[in-house]
Amino acid sequence: MLAQRMYDFRQTLADDGIVFCYSGYITEEVLSGIGSAIKNKLTVETTDKRTARGVFSLFVEQVQNVIRYSAETEVRSDNDGGGRELRYGILTVGRSEGRYFVACANMIERRDVDRLRASLERLKDLDADALKALYKETLRGDTPQGSKGAGVGFIDIARRASNGFEFDFFDISDTRAYFAIQAYI
Repeated sequence: MLAQRMYDFRQTLADDGIVFCYSGYITEEVLSGIGSAIKNKLTVETTDKRTARGVFSLFVEQVQNVIRYSAETEVRSDNDGGGRELRYGILTVGRSEGRYFVACANMIERRDVDRLRASLERLKDLDADALKALYKETLRGDTPQGSKGAGVGFIDIARRASNGFEFDFFDISDTRAYFAIQAYI
């Protein structure tokens, strides 16, 4: 039964055009290893360099989002007595209808849903020039409250998603929601 279940899972992924899938705790080391595997896969498929760079950039931005913001965490002790926080997420890369996609999903706090939804809806409405201007403006400005980076991750995803992006939220509990974003090249 195990082999059948795993084969069925493989078929589900193939039916959805998914060529790479990762589910688990994500670290910078995992990011590096998966990134290398994705680059190799795109090279094998003889993907043009611009498309390959776009897919890789979307992958990096989405994984960094999980590493920084996933609400599903586990703390592990380091050898030096300190703690290391691991964050859980799911990442898929695939190809469907002649275009690549990168999708990422992770648990978030429900209190962040409205803010994220408004921000992402705003980004969907901007053209390439407006996204570029917003990117530069955001880099020059102060780091947004609650951000663990420069605040340009979703802007960068919107800029690189030459065929758009979609996102969704699903309430898990009174305090948690599940967030998913899929960007297309």
